[in-house]
Amino acid sequence: MTTTYSRITGLGFYVPDNVVTNNDLTQYMETSDAWIQERTGIKQRRFFTYGKDTNASMATAASRMALERASLDASAVDLIVYATLSPDYYFPGSAFLMQRELGLEGCAVIDVRQQCSGFVYALSIADQFIKTGMYKTALVVGSEIQSTLMDKTTEGRNVAVIFGDGAGAAVVQATTDPDHRILSTHLHADGRYAEDLYLKDPGSSREGHFINAETAGSPDSSVVMNGNAVFKHAVVRFMEVINEGLSANGYQASDVDLLVPHQANIRISEYVRQQMGLPEDKVFNNIQQYGNTTAASIPIALTEAFEQGRVKPGDLICLAAFGSGFTWGSALIKW
Repeated sequence: MTTTYSRITGLGFYVPDNVVTNNDLTQYMETSDAWIQERTGIKQRRFFTYGKDTNASMATAASRMALERASLDASAVDLIVYATLSPDYYFPGSAFLMQRELGLEGCAVIDVRQQCSGFVYALSIADQFIKTGMYKTALVVGSEIQSTLMDKTTEGRNVAVIFGDGAGAAVVQATTDPDHRILSTHLHADGRYAEDLYLKDPGSSREGHFINAETAGSPDSSVVMNGNAVFKHAVVRFMEVINEGLSANGYQASDVDLLVPHQANIRISEYVRQQMGLPEDKVFNNIQQYGNTTAASIPIALTEAFEQGRVKPGDLICLAAFGSGFTWGSALIKW
């Protein structure tokens, strides 16, 4: 009996034209380029252009690139798994809007709300569906417009300086080749820490209408982050879930050809690199140019790594993420 696996066959990304440097942020808040770089590693990020970019339009552009690189027409796609915390509408999800843009009426869509771990979760969902034989070709997407969620004042700077906008996509297809495939994915969450990184409003469990003058203007309508708690948990969970993937497939850290972590903070990536004993050229970081694009960060980084020749056939690639929820996950791929 032939075993069906899944394989990434195309990658793409899109980032808005609007480059926002650390110095640009000084127009809104008390900060500096040196302060931001020291704490995050970020030099600049992209913000969407109103009237040009939407969450779904960015995802569509990234998906078209991924499909072209996979030498596929969009009509081949029978599943879309779309990760975002910043959909264009409260409902329906942006997956439906991208589906419409690609002309894929009738294609199944799944929206994923796993924040920074969204792409890994989405990839795992596609992997499971393809391995069962239910679908043959999936578009796995991460897309975010976060610039409108941030409190761009001195009070909100600890969060606002970190995040950016953009989208990334991967075409995932069925394969019978055991040597070039997604080896395994590993997913976890712990809701005890939900309020350490969250956006409370708008929410449905409110008295009266879930959006009103009081909720729209309250501090609860801006992102709240307990930075110390996030950092302490992230460095532990990153290592746990990476080692889980390696152990499940009989590998050691030294076998990894490239680690592509969620671009949360350069200090987290550097800590993980050192704990794994990896040289700098085996960890891919582009947070310096794009900031933290949350669900989009891994597919954007993976695409750039591929374009730079750092992802090659036969390479062992590890993806890992940690974020709000708390949620964390990894994927090990034999390219």
